[in-house]
Amino acid sequence: MDLSKRQLAAMIDHTLLKPTAGTEDIRRLCIEAVRDGFAAVCVNPVHVATAARFLTGSPVAVCTVTGFPLGANTPETKAQEARQAASAGAAEVDMVLNIGALKDGDDALVEADIRGVVAAIKAVKQDGLVKVILETGYLTEEEKVRACRLAGQAGAHFVKTSTGFGPAGATAADVALLRRSIPAAMGVKAAGGIRTIDQALAMIAAGATRLGTSSGVAIVDGISSTPPAP
Repeated sequence: MDLSKRQLAAMIDHTLLKPTAGTEDIRRLCIEAVRDGFAAVCVNPVHVATAARFLTGSPVAVCTVTGFPLGANTPETKAQEARQAASAGAAEVDMVLNIGALKDGDDALVEADIRGVVAAIKAVKQDGLVKVILETGYLTEEEKVRACRLAGQAGAHFVKTSTGFGPAGATAADVALLRRSIPAAMGVKAAGGIRTIDQALAMIAAGATRLGTSSGVAIVDGISSTPPAP
């Protein structure tokens, strides 16, 4: 796949979700994101305002997480968390769906959970984006397809493979399945264990339109040293 460093960077959410991250770590993340042209930085909610301040005037978006990493918060809590994040400067929210409800077959609750976050974001930021983390490592193929359908019906903009804290990360097979299971207008974010240029390109070839990784700098540096395809 013939991508320039800038083209690849524009598909990456430069991610730092470690519980030990502090202000200096967030500052460094933002500097790297601006320098390399990443789509967004993805940080925990407590760091949204800090990241927004460091990124003032840049095209890099602030992304945060909601109901992270288990998805087991109440819908009201997720919506409030999303609303607060948008008010603090987040343009994108990656929410973990209610995995237990999905497995129970309670599709109405799963959809309402997502729809509440979408509404909360749009109440503050009309062009805000919601990505629904499915945590595919816990799901059967049928559950993955059903989750995609519910995310689309609820107005989400992306489905995402994994939190990076679950039992498995992104696979090309899952990315391809999610791509086939959502409307063309929706995106697929591959996340969880993506650390090399080869992994990144495999996810994009499978249908990913965004990548979530804490190894973004190494990945885009890797494409610079990759010989062109014959």
